[in-house]
Amino acid sequence: MAAVIIVVSRTESARYKYLRHLFGETIDVIFDRRLGQRRQPALERAGAERRQVDRRRAEVNGDLHNLGWALVRH
Repeated sequence: MAAVIIVVSRTESARYKYLRHLFGETIDVIFDRRLGQRRQPALERAGAERRQVDRRRAEVNGDLHNLGWALVRH
């Protein structure tokens, strides 16, 4: 069975508290810890780019922006 995490936008503290109360210990509820793009712009990089695609999932970004939370399976 896949583990499930609910990621809540950092601006939604009331929703975070509610979901933590609602799910208790059954599902992990965490704040979004991403602060933005950590990769350096192309001009500042010394070597060639090894990553071919962005590993962030678009649906998570969209859900966080539109709903204030996202459900993630890992």
